[in-house]
Amino acid sequence: MILDSLWTLLSFVVAIGVLVTVHEFGHFYVARLCGVRVLRFSIGFGKALWSRTDRHGTEFVVAPIPLGGYVRMLDGRVDEVSAAERPYCFDAKPVGQRMAILVAGPAANLIFAIAALWLIFVNGVDSVKPVVGEVAAESIAARAGLMAGDQIIAVGSAATADWEAVGLQLAPYLGQQAATIQVVNAAGVTRQLPLQLGGWQLDKEGNLFGSLGITPFYPEPLLVLAAVTEGGAGQAGGLRVGDRLLSANGEVIERWRDWVQLIQANGGRPLMVEIERQGELLTMSLLPELREVEGERRGYLGVSPTLQPLPESMRITIEHGPLDAIGEAVARTWQIIVLIVSFLGKLITGTVGLDTLSGPIAIAQGAGASADSGWVYFVGFLALISINLGIINLVPLPVLDGGHLLFFLIEAIRGKAVPERIQELGFRLGWGILLALMCIALFNDITRL
Repeated sequence: MILDSLWTLLSFVVAIGVLVTVHEFGHFYVARLCGVRVLRFSIGFGKALWSRTDRHGTEFVVAPIPLGGYVRMLDGRVDEVSAAERPYCFDAKPVGQRMAILVAGPAANLIFAIAALWLIFVNGVDSVKPVVGEVAAESIAARAGLMAGDQIIAVGSAATADWEAVGLQLAPYLGQQAATIQVVNAAGVTRQLPLQLGGWQLDKEGNLFGSLGITPFYPEPLLVLAAVTEGGAGQAGGLRVGDRLLSANGEVIERWRDWVQLIQANGGRPLMVEIERQGELLTMSLLPELREVEGERRGYLGVSPTLQPLPESMRITIEHGPLDAIGEAVARTWQIIVLIVSFLGKLITGTVGLDTLSGPIAIAQGAGASADSGWVYFVGFLALISINLGIINLVPLPVLDGGHLLFFLIEAIRGKAVPERIQELGFRLGWGILLALMCIALFNDITRL
């Protein structure tokens, strides 16, 4: 448990460090091209853990709080500068150059994402065919006629090779009334199915497929324990890794999902469970812990099943040649950009709820999980977060790059700078909005733990 937490933390620090360095390098590089003197390039906040000053007088710093970074440029509005230094000030540059310096940070994130995705496509990445495992009764998917075993081969006119492609194609339909999917069953019969999406809302987890009533296919977990949480109710009752579950309160357990439902329904109530351990039959009393989950009281034991490997027939490898991979990387980056912008718009209109926002804990968990899966998946995670960072920084909120760009655009149109007091008011308002969103995202992360 401790090692897992440390791995997650390390993965998070590496991910944030890489993306912040890329973003700030964009600002730094273009500032240098425009003749602006850069005083400090910092990765992280707080007292410097390491620093070095180059021949141009720029101090490069690594600081202990890995939640961001900054490029500190010479600026006549905050620094005392001599007449000789004035030409090297950020605020002394033409508005077009100042805008270019600000755009360079988000642009660097997008360029990094394209390069990362190109590397993934050239290397090849293993993925899973979008075959449906279960369809919830009375769900949007069920009403459309989707059935277990169907493979989704297209959304609208766009082909879908894996679940990621299905998600990227379906997500833009959130808030619309209908979409069409094309599926093929095990017998090779192809069908067009209309999804009636009126009233479709993501759940608190932001689960796209689950909110439609779709569960991707995965082999049924075995009734053999692969993990027993230290200090959990299962360990307290005597369960060990490798135990095979046989029955509970005299009822034979046939599937892992039946076991989960039984535990959830018996929080705080003892269960007599029969298991097989190394060929020996044992009976023990378990007392599932009672927890509050999404307003419901459920039992929790703290055990995990042994997962069966996915059949080879369900696996695919997505791979492209070096030249084709460039177009694929650019297209995928653009697709994600459109999706993020669409999501932000739907967040403002209320089509998507604030409870779907994720914060640093979710990012850390994603970093750890992707790093566990291998470097290809970790690089893919970096590409996704890099695109998010680039686009969100262009939102016209005064504390973000987009807010500064808005002020500079107004300056370019009217021929003079926005008054300082208006900028200051905008920054205060921006900080308030940003802090509120961060608090909501952090609260969402905690409630999902």
